[in-house]
Order: sequence, then C-alpha cells, then structure tokens
Amino acid sequence: MIKSWMVIGGVAFLVALAANVITPSDRQWFKRLQRPRWLTFEGAIPIIWTVIFICGAWSAYIVWEKDPGSTSTWLIMGLYLLLEIVTIAYTPVMFKLRSLKVGTILGGTGFIISALLILAVLSISGWAALLLVPYLLWSPIGTYTTWQMIRLNPQDA
Repeated sequence: MIKSWMVIGGVAFLVALAANVITPSDRQWFKRLQRPRWLTFEGAIPIIWTVIFICGAWSAYIVWEKDPGSTSTWLIMGLYLLLEIVTIAYTPVMFKLRSLKVGTILGGTGFIISALLILAVLSISGWAALLLVPYLLWSPIGTYTTWQMIRLNPQDA
C-alpha cells in the first residue's frame, strides 16, 4: 500500500521539477542583473528553499494523517499545492517574462497563501502550523530582494 507521505512527497517533487523549464538565455538574463550589496547569501538560497519545502511536505503529511480523505483536508491539501505551485512558478515565470515585478508579485502572493495556510492548519495541528513558519519568515526576504533588484535594474522591472 502506498503511504500518504509517499504521495505528498511525490507530488511535491513533481511540482518542483517544473522549475527546470528555464533556458540558458533566461539564466543569462538573471545573471546579468545587479543585486543588492547585502545579498551575500545567494549561494545558500537553494538549500534554504529545500528545507522549507521539506517542512511544507511534512506539515501536509501531519494534516492529512489527522483526518485523511475528508473534504476539509482535501481543500487544505489544495492550498498546500497552490502554495508550492506559486513558489515554484517564481523563477521560470519571472525569467520567461524577464520581469522582476512579476517575481515580486509571486513572492508576495506566496507569503499571503502561506499565512492563510497557517491559519487553516493551526486548529488541526500546532506542529503542522509551526512547520510552515520558515516559509512565512523566509519568503518576505526573497520578495524584498526581488523588489530591491527592481530599483537596481529598472529596465527589467
């Protein structure tokens, strides 16, 4: 029998694969952009997001196991999925459109969805809500960084 954590992890992994639709010219566009001087941790960003996605999947697993298959649980799983899709869309959509403004909007949207998701799962499991806090803390940093890059690269807003 397939375990719920396998399905949740598998879906999270498949959605994350969608970020690989970036072409070399998209990467070159982003690499040439100026960054804020204080952005000294750019190399750690993939590791940070990996940890955040693991926490999100673990949170979803906890919520699913509390009331598997109920309508409200399915709705919350949809919110988890929406959050991951918006988050994963940040890079390929911003790169394809070559628009830092779009990246800022997607980052802000992810923050709002994560706040709503925390409120939705708080009554189900405090641990599940706590596992979403890293997203809530980190996403404004990424959104702010992208917003600052607009000021440094107005031609790419």
